[in-house]
Order: sequence, then structure tokens, then C-alpha cells
Amino acid sequence: MSDTPIDEMSFEAALAELEQVVTRLERGDVPLEDSITLYERGAKLKAHCEARLQAAQMRVEAIRLAEDGSPKGTEPFNP
Repeated sequence: MSDTPIDEMSFEAALAELEQVVTRLERGDVPLEDSITLYERGAKLKAHCEARLQAAQMRVEAIRLAEDGSPKGTEPFNP
């Protein structure tokens, strides 16, 4: 587990640590108190990853096309 504060982690670093947390919890050989701590960190990592993905999605722009098919400009992403 990293000592880096979650809010300072990149998406990739947070996702990698989240995968480690899940693996350790799935093994089932972690003491109860450590499992609770891992679960709490995992939940925070998951929320951080979701927030980073949402922020990235908001920055994506869709290319608008004119009637003749040529690029006309961009518009904000709208799922």
C-alpha cells in the first residue's frame, strides 16, 4: 500500500493500488482490523478513480460535422 495521499495520486496509480487492495482482500489471509483498513482505503481509491474518469469525460469534445461531412467545430461531450 502506498503512503501517497489519494487525492495526489494519478488515475493509473490509484487504480493499480485498488487492484492490490482487492487482491489482498480476496486472498482472505488479512487480519480483520487490517481488512477493514484495506476496505476503507479501497473505497476511497474507487471514488478517486471515478472522479478522475468523470473529470476526463467532461473534457472530451465531440467533433461536429457540417452537412457536407467536413469538420465544423467541437462541442462538449454529452453522454
